[in-house]
Amino acid sequence: MGATGAQVASERRVQEIRQLCAASLRALSRDPGLDLLGKHVYRGTGILPLNAPHLYPPAESASFESFRGASDGMALRVLHSDAAAHRAAMPDSPSARLVFEVLEQFRCESLAELPGVCANLRLRHETWSKEYLASGLTETALGMLIYTIIQVTRSRITGEPVVEESEDMIESARANLAGSLGQLLPALRRNRQDQAAFAVAALEVAELAAQNVQALESRYKPAAKPKTDKLREAAFDLLLDVENEASMIGTATSGTSTSLTNSTQGYKVFTRAYDKERTAASLVRKDLLPGYRQRIAERVHTEAVNVQLLAKRLQALLCVPEDSGFDSGAEEGILDGSRLTQLIASPVERRLFKTRRFEPRAAATLTFLVDCSGSMKQHSEGLAAFLDVLVRALERIEVPCEVLGYTTGAWNGGRALKDWRRSGTPANPGRLNELNHLIFKDAETSWRTGRAGLSAMLKQTLYREGVDGEAVRWAMSRLAKREEERKILIVISDGSPADGATATANDENYLQHDLGQVVRGIEAAGEIGIAGLGLGLDMSPYFGRNLILNKDRLGGSESVRDLLGLLERSLRGRR
Repeated sequence: MGATGAQVASERRVQEIRQLCAASLRALSRDPGLDLLGKHVYRGTGILPLNAPHLYPPAESASFESFRGASDGMALRVLHSDAAAHRAAMPDSPSARLVFEVLEQFRCESLAELPGVCANLRLRHETWSKEYLASGLTETALGMLIYTIIQVTRSRITGEPVVEESEDMIESARANLAGSLGQLLPALRRNRQDQAAFAVAALEVAELAAQNVQALESRYKPAAKPKTDKLREAAFDLLLDVENEASMIGTATSGTSTSLTNSTQGYKVFTRAYDKERTAASLVRKDLLPGYRQRIAERVHTEAVNVQLLAKRLQALLCVPEDSGFDSGAEEGILDGSRLTQLIASPVERRLFKTRRFEPRAAATLTFLVDCSGSMKQHSEGLAAFLDVLVRALERIEVPCEVLGYTTGAWNGGRALKDWRRSGTPANPGRLNELNHLIFKDAETSWRTGRAGLSAMLKQTLYREGVDGEAVRWAMSRLAKREEERKILIVISDGSPADGATATANDENYLQHDLGQVVRGIEAAGEIGIAGLGLGLDMSPYFGRNLILNKDRLGGSESVRDLLGLLERSLRGRR
């Protein structure tokens, strides 16, 4: 897909803004360990959950000043808020939590002292308010209620006036809330220097908001309730229907296995007789693959990722300059003796020098290891498009790339479980299912030849259960045979290891414990880089380097930019 000038400029703008805002975030928060990766703030490898909706301007259209206001707000939250105390005081109701989050953010922003920071925060609030009004959310009673509470409380906490465009619009809702909300507002302003005291007042406001939301819901029939689709289209992910908590990021579960800890043999496998390693395309009827390929191509076209620009960004990360000789005819550089005779014919000739020529050389290989457990079915098309674009970009810069997958050959143990039962069900048998390791594309196969294998990712019957630790070992063994200087394994998943038969026969943490041990061993060795991509999931319990991808926007520019950020963070200082 060819690059346009507008696309290149847009991508460069977003990257430059992100870098500048990350630098500002670190400076204002006085925390050099912070970084911006995608829409999230990371401290080291851990994500910081900052859930105020105005902190997330739209990546493609917001002004630089709006991004600065958002990053300044994030920095002040880190600087002035005790995250543990905030979590401990968090109310149970989703609507109350939303208001409580916003109030704590406003408290931190009210403590800004630098005039430029105050101006950035004000501009970001005004821009967000106008976006909210333009989205049509205030056309619903719920949307107007939340908007009014946000406007009124921010005005009181910061001492700044309500956004001018909102004055008349919110007057009726503000009047309805005056009797109950008005008496709670002074405590918010009075206690803004004291997080604990402020939290007491903020909880009262949050519970009042929840009561009003409940009253609105009981007043309308279900068919007339605000629809979450409209909210999503308006890009207010943190203002979804208050009963819906899908916007909250989950964390991968991990645990210690008693069976594995007490075993002198370590991780065990009852039988490998039924384990298979297969090319994914061989498991799909040939007449289905063209249709799958067409679906992926259409998704890629819709997302319109600039492959040429992506290749350049990957080249800067994964290639090294190699001396490939000289370019002659330069006006400066090293004097070229072979061109001195030209001075006789043309005494004014100045192109008598030569310069060294450096060509980029691929110095890395990447493996993407995809979890093919049942819950990943819903992400298959977006993930296939995401990987398709990455494979094409990597091929352009001659960086070898593998796309592998892992699942099981059966649900709940299959033939391995039957063999265990026939042998008398000995205790602690270890892994008790038949593995199915899939090769969607190997490192030696080109994108054009390998795209049929990538298309097999859409075959829904491939997805069963997941034995992650052994899959990581398998992918690592393949990477270890490569000769490139840098080797990187990226594991993509939406959950923790799970196999019903293994959990029942050993304990529920058996596979989770093993994955943790495997990844920690790889990270400690340092020979191969490993990172986890969680689809709407925080993978930090397993992976020191990890990234949360928006599972609803896979295949788009946002996901690609986030991955580039992870690679840059992973490779920083390792050249």
